[in-house]
Amino acid sequence: MSLHRTFSRLAVIACLLPGLAWSSGAGAADTRGDVSLAGTWTLVAADVLHPDGSRSRDYGDAPKGLLLIDRTGHYSLQIFRSDRPRFANPDKAKASAQEYRAAVLGSSTHFGTIAVEPDRHQLVFHIEGASFPNWEGQEQRRAFELHGDTLSYRVPPRPNGDVPVSVWRRVDN
Repeated sequence: MSLHRTFSRLAVIACLLPGLAWSSGAGAADTRGDVSLAGTWTLVAADVLHPDGSRSRDYGDAPKGLLLIDRTGHYSLQIFRSDRPRFANPDKAKASAQEYRAAVLGSSTHFGTIAVEPDRHQLVFHIEGASFPNWEGQEQRRAFELHGDTLSYRVPPRPNGDVPVSVWRRVDN
């Protein structure tokens, strides 16, 4: 690859990824030039794209969420339906099956390390712990876009073909 082409690519990446910190610290999953999205992000949307092209709200009309990423690539992510019903009994060990179902299906949380592959437009989550235990120990990749302080990514399709889409806004860095 020519030197001009290399610098052109780097300039494009720099424009697309403002505010990102290059890191190769111990928390980074791939030390060949990770980009860390260090900062605090608040959830703007948690939607789902259906195979027929329609889009709907995956976590209700006003989902709540927080994504924290430190400069070494450690992250914590939480998404909640804002309309999750409260348990009738204040002792969570005494909830009904329906209450447990609503609580579990109304939230998605995980933590671990995150790396960015800017040339592939991929976020790579190395999940250490999750509200859905089947994700623990997995590496999950998501196609992402970053426009200013808005980060969006697509989760791999579910078995039914639905593709979850998360949109986050940076509140600090």
